[in-house]
Amino acid sequence: MSFADTIYMPEQPAHDSQIEIINAEAFGPGRFTRAAYKIREGGPHERSLSFVAMNDGAVIASVRMTRIAAGAGHALLLGPLAVRPAYKNIGIGRKLVAMALEAAENSGAGAVILVGDEPYYGPLGFKKIPRGQISMPRPVDLDRLLAVEFTPGAVAALTGEVLHADQVRDTEEA
Repeated sequence: MSFADTIYMPEQPAHDSQIEIINAEAFGPGRFTRAAYKIREGGPHERSLSFVAMNDGAVIASVRMTRIAAGAGHALLLGPLAVRPAYKNIGIGRKLVAMALEAAENSGAGAVILVGDEPYYGPLGFKKIPRGQISMPRPVDLDRLLAVEFTPGAVAALTGEVLHADQVRDTEEA
């Protein structure tokens, strides 16, 4: 298969079961113990900022965005990004990330963060978040906390523990 055979579109509820299969294939059962997964458990992802790649009517890759907060800051958490093995290394993942970043910026988000590899995400605009500025609800390699900033100061406003934005609202209302 080639990059040209792929159709990109916003994620729909009908894609959920195929996305779950792709994530299980890419990350295995250990995905449930990861820090980013713990954040995502706090509430829904932003379907309008999440995308899939399709080939022959099947979802072959997906990327999701989730609203998060840390300290006085608010941003989006990118991930999971997963591509079926037969479709890796032809640019599908990078295209999905670029689409998600464009949608995030257009939605007014100040920044997007993720836990990932700088060599992969750096060319897409991500930079390391200063060590100790934010923490995750589960252990994570602090050198893998990356962000892309759309609004000056948006990343600096993120301090302390990262939570799903709905959890912050629930705490404020209590």
